[in-house]
Amino acid sequence: MGFPALLENHDLSFDRRGTYRRGIYQKIKKTNNNFMKKKVYLFLLVGTGALVLPFCVMAVTNFDITAFRSIKDISIPAIIVPTVVEVPFTGDEIVNASIFAVIDKDTKLPVPSFYRETRSTNETLLSLLSIPPNQELRLLTDHRYDTFANFLLPEGSEGSVTITALFGKSVTSSSLSIGLDKYVALPTSIEIRVLTATGDRIVLAKTKMTSQKVDFPKTSADRWTITFTYGQPLRLTELSLRQDDAEKTTTRGMRFLAAPGKTYQVYFNPDRPVKVSVGESGNLRNDAEVLMLEQTPSFANTAYVRADIDTDGIPDMLDNCVNVSNADQADINSNGRGDACDDFDRDGIINSIDNCLNDPNANQRDTDGDGEGDACDAEESRITEKYGFLPWVGMGIAATVVVILLVLTMKGMKHEQFNEENIADSNNGTGGTA
Repeated sequence: MGFPALLENHDLSFDRRGTYRRGIYQKIKKTNNNFMKKKVYLFLLVGTGALVLPFCVMAVTNFDITAFRSIKDISIPAIIVPTVVEVPFTGDEIVNASIFAVIDKDTKLPVPSFYRETRSTNETLLSLLSIPPNQELRLLTDHRYDTFANFLLPEGSEGSVTITALFGKSVTSSSLSIGLDKYVALPTSIEIRVLTATGDRIVLAKTKMTSQKVDFPKTSADRWTITFTYGQPLRLTELSLRQDDAEKTTTRGMRFLAAPGKTYQVYFNPDRPVKVSVGESGNLRNDAEVLMLEQTPSFANTAYVRADIDTDGIPDMLDNCVNVSNADQADINSNGRGDACDDFDRDGIINSIDNCLNDPNANQRDTDGDGEGDACDAEESRITEKYGFLPWVGMGIAATVVVILLVLTMKGMKHEQFNEENIADSNNGTGGTA
């Protein structure tokens, strides 16, 4: 084969290899492009899902209906344009006026609303004093549920506060109601006394509180003394002695903008904070052209679940450890505060997370990591500390291993040197014969 033919064959071979390689490159590039397209499509799909899904969920679970105790169905008369309507409420229906949720039954979404309350009464005004003194007592009579008077818990003991209600004249009462801030348990006990012309007497003997309202025999006096004991920090939003002999008129109503052909439900009386997200609201405070609806009965919310922030099965209102799970409600020292959230050794660490229940150890040091703090750990759990000879045994074994490795290394070096000398001698002998 001549050089031109060889060159021609070489060029042909080169062209074929180049074509083959270009084909492979094109396939790889096409595959990569398809893969990138799939990644882009997948990214768009996931991104769209992430944007759409929250709105889909919001349509069903825009707020927590299990927090509300009561519901009222609202029927709207025939209207032809959006109209502000007012739903009347009675005093017995409203327990907590801080949060409402008006729901469009078609969309299941809440709409903006406005609760208003006007009072007209000849109730005798009262002033409050307390032992120990508390500058926040005035908040107990402001008819608001977003303010509270805070009563601190003494270190290592049960709390107690005595509130004196002073009226300008004798009033007649047969019940007392209190409001609680969010995630607060009821006082452990209550006692009510009055001071009359005949002297001090007990109206309600010290008794355990099981609800926010207590009833007692109808009594008349101008000076009332209420003593609460509590095992956890206490925050009261309202305190009210019902004045049975007073004439009073209170108008309560819930306003919202109703659309023609729609029906609504009102959720109210929550026992915990609830975030109700709504859209833009019109001017619901304006009294012009407000359609007053007829009184309709309310009913219990079957989906209601009593507030239980620590999920131990005990409602917050009755839980002796509101924020710490303790289904057994154990209270060995009967101070109204469950053992799980008590602090027996007063080191600032509650029992449920204290690694020494009866020995103060604020640093919680646990050198051997056995879950028992050094302050109360009678036995050393680390094996090297428990058996002091073990470290020496370990060091002896390590030294032995090092010596053995050193000996083996030296023997290996001598063996290699011996082989190299034999090879050198052999080469010298071969060279001499040649």
